[in-house]
Parts: sequence; C-alpha cells; structure tokens
Amino acid sequence: MLEADFVIVGSGSAGSAMAYRLSEDGKHSVIVIEYGVTDAGPLIQMPSALSIPMNLPLYDWGFSSEPEPHLGGRVLATPRGKVIGGSSSINGMVYVRGHACDFDHWAEQGASGWAYADVLPYFKRMEASDGGEVGWRGTSGPLHVQRGTRTNPLYNAFIKAGNQAGFELTDDYNGSKQEGFGPMEQTIYKGRRWSAANAYLRPALKRQNVNLVKGFARRIVMENQRATGVEIEARGQVQIIKARREVILAASSINSPKILLQSGIGPAQHLKKHGIAVVADRPGVGQNLQDHLELYIQQESIKPITLHSVLNPFSKALIGARWLFFKSGLGATNHFEAAAFLRSAPGVDYPDIQYHFIPAAVRYDGKAAAKSHGFQAHVGPMRSKSRGSITLRSPDPKDKPVIRFNYMSHADDWADFRHCIRLTRDIFAQSAFDPFRGREISPGADVKSDEQLDDFIRQHVESAYHPCGSCRMGRADDDMAVVDPECRVIGVEGLRVADSSIFPRVTNGNLNGPSIMTGEKASDHILGRQPLAPSNQEPWINPRWQVSDR
Repeated sequence: MLEADFVIVGSGSAGSAMAYRLSEDGKHSVIVIEYGVTDAGPLIQMPSALSIPMNLPLYDWGFSSEPEPHLGGRVLATPRGKVIGGSSSINGMVYVRGHACDFDHWAEQGASGWAYADVLPYFKRMEASDGGEVGWRGTSGPLHVQRGTRTNPLYNAFIKAGNQAGFELTDDYNGSKQEGFGPMEQTIYKGRRWSAANAYLRPALKRQNVNLVKGFARRIVMENQRATGVEIEARGQVQIIKARREVILAASSINSPKILLQSGIGPAQHLKKHGIAVVADRPGVGQNLQDHLELYIQQESIKPITLHSVLNPFSKALIGARWLFFKSGLGATNHFEAAAFLRSAPGVDYPDIQYHFIPAAVRYDGKAAAKSHGFQAHVGPMRSKSRGSITLRSPDPKDKPVIRFNYMSHADDWADFRHCIRLTRDIFAQSAFDPFRGREISPGADVKSDEQLDDFIRQHVESAYHPCGSCRMGRADDDMAVVDPECRVIGVEGLRVADSSIFPRVTNGNLNGPSIMTGEKASDHILGRQPLAPSNQEPWINPRWQVSDR
C-alpha cells in the first residue's frame, strides 16, 4: 500500500512548490497525485505554442461554465491543466505577483499573516528574477522570471503611448511600483516554459522521499473527522493512498472544492441532495468563485512588422526549427512583452485595470486571426464584484462539476468595461502609434454608444483564465471561510487546501505567481515552522490617487 507523511493532490503551481519544500530537509516523505500526462514535448515546452495545449483534451480538463445569464447564455471555456505542472504547463507564462494592497485586503478579510509584508519574503524566496528591481526581488529561487527582448517596435510604442496619455511608467511592476506602463515578465528560462514542474517538481522527484503517483483523486478518506488518505482510481482500480500526517488539496479552484464536496465537506443541504454523508457542514465550499474577464482591442498596422507575417506554415516551421535547435527566436517568447496596470478613476487608490500587449491581432486560442497586420491590447478590470459557485452535478466523482461564474452580474462591471474600451482607444490614438496605426479592427470605430459597447462586451468578453476563491481563507469562526490562515480545513483534522481556491479575493493580475507563493508559504505552516520575517518595505502608491486616474 502506498503511503507517505504528506499526500498532495495536484502537481500544479502550488502542489509542485509544496512537494519541493516539504521534502527539502529529507525528514518527510511526500506523494504527489496527478491524473494528467507528461509535460514533455515542444507543444508545452515551447513558449510560443501556448495556445495549443490549452485547447487539447490531452492536457486540459475541458471544463466550461454553465450558460452565463448576463452574457446572452454564452458558455465560456474554463481550461485547467490536466498534465504534470497543472495549469502552469498550459498557461500564458505571464508573471505577476499582484499588488501589495491585494494581500493587505486578504488580511483584512480574516487571512491574518497574509498581508503584503508577510507574503513579500515568500515571493523573494521563490524567485530568480532577471532584471527586476534590486532589493524587491528574489535572485536565487527555483522560479526563473525574465523580460522579453521587446525587439518589435510596437512594444515600445505601447509603453510610450501610455506615457503620452499621462500615465506613469514602471520598470518593474513586480517591484515597489505596480502602477504604470512597462515591460511584462515571463516564466521562461533559457527559451523554455519555466513551469512549476520544471522549477519545483523535477528537482523534488530526484529526492528519495518524493514519489509521483498517476491517478484520479475521487475523494478524501475521512475517519473520525480526520483525513487519513486519498481514494484514487488508477488503471481501472480504486485504491487508497494513505497519509501519515496530512492530506493537502492543491487541485485547482475547480477541483479542490469539488473533491471536498465529494468527501462530505461543504453545504450540508447540497451534500444530502446528492446522497453524500456530511462530515463537516461548511457552507463556503464552492462559493465566492471569481475570475478576470478581458477583451481584445485590435488595431490594424499599416507597417508589415507584426506576427501576421509568420502565421504561414513555412515561417512556423522555421521558428519551430530554430527553437528546437537553439531555444531562441520567436518560439522562445509568449509574445506578451509589454504591460500596464492602471487606475480607472480618481479615488481608486491602486490599479484596477490590467493590459497585456502583443504585436498581432489574434485570439488567445489561436483561432480567427485578423486578415491583416495588426496589434492588440488585452484589457479588463481586475476587481469585479460578481461572484459565482462550484457545485456537484452528481455524486459520481467522474462527472464534471457545475461551474457558475455569474460573469457581469454586477452593474459596475459594465461601466468598468466600457471605460476600458474607451481608455484603450485613447492610448492607441497617441502619437507614438502614428507610424503604425490603421483602422480599428475590433470593436470597430462605429461601436461608440454605451449600448453598442455593451453588446460588444456581451458577445466578445472572454475569461482571462484566473478562477479562484472557491475555498476562501478566513477566520476559523467565519461561517463562509473554508480554511483558516494556516490553510487547515475548518471542522476537520489533517486536511489542508493550498492553491488559488483559498484566495479571499482575486489578485491584481495573472494567478500563477500568487499560487506558487501560496504553496511556498503553506509549506512553512504545514511543517510548523516560524513563517519568514515580515518585510518593512513600503510599496509605491500614486500621490495623486485621490484627484486623478493618472
């Protein structure tokens, strides 16, 4: 029978980090359960191939939302990695810590010990930053972070245009100053995707005390309110992986609440409806689901300098060959090399809008490339008030859960998105883009009124693939909290959750960075170690925040 001190469900961003840290001193044995396949091969390791694995059932769980009532009944894809490295093996490789105020908000919501001062030392511990702000970044951690080469002139045109529109510049949005336009950071190292598997799991698996078990996690085995193992299905057989000390769920913001519900931990009425015996009545399990939405604002380029010229089979073959042999060239970037974090209005104290910029007019899934040279900004508000849920479709662990985001269910979301579109037009209208700017491809110059913009949003808004919050961290006496500030599931023993599902509120930006940080910090809690000493560094807040958005 397979058993270990710690059994981790999921080899993704947080799970891989915990496998590495929990086994580091050699005193404890660790088993990582992963249902997905190997992450070997160019489709995952080549950064510019990023739109491919996300759309392959081989690597993706294939989740999607229920028809979204505020988006005209659209069903939105909710990709999650079903592969070694989890979603860090199929994501866009954009590295964002989040804003300092995000984590201070977590602490205010009951996640004490997770304020910015508390988490900054963990971000430093995990990073090997290339080109980041001295004193604010880690330089010797497992996670390599770099900037793109920005050789295409459109990247610098975007940054310059932002400055011409009156906004701040920042040389490192992951340093003291998030607000402004500047270079975007990537989890790419030596031309390869630097996933949590490459950074953490592979080194951990070289140790005698770490094993990877391939299997589908059905439920947590509970005895007298204590988690004692994980029931998995492997090669058609149901078996139990025993945990001598603790079971740790790091199965994603979709699968972690689902596994808790399958195990009898969740809203009692919902469990009874599916014939599942109630182990702990936790009404917050599966609630508080959040995500980021974004739009692509696309502009034609009158100069033939965009990625449009390399979307033909011959060019793609050349790019692939250069990457295979030298790990360089256009195959070695995710093409997200310029970014911005802006505030939407006076009185907003820290950024609530994010931009990714790429020198191409193309969809994230690689489909429906514009028929011409173009460039685009991915833009969206960061702090939507809409909340959704994860619930069981049936008691069968193999059935996909019911995912309801309730996207755009709050009126403020519509006003925020309209502002994002108009703001992007303002930025693209600056003189820095004069040598490049053609017609507006999307939404199109004729789409102007609030009603027209709302129609465009309803039809074209897409998930930025940042689901989180479905097993919220909070005080132990908070009915809607699922885990306490040490990631322990409230109401049972020997069980923790540590992944993006525990975020009280979605952070400002992409979630891979904060998810890895969660695994890093949770490891110290699990081992009963004194957390790293809090930082006394003061992040930059715009002195004009009360009177201006720029």
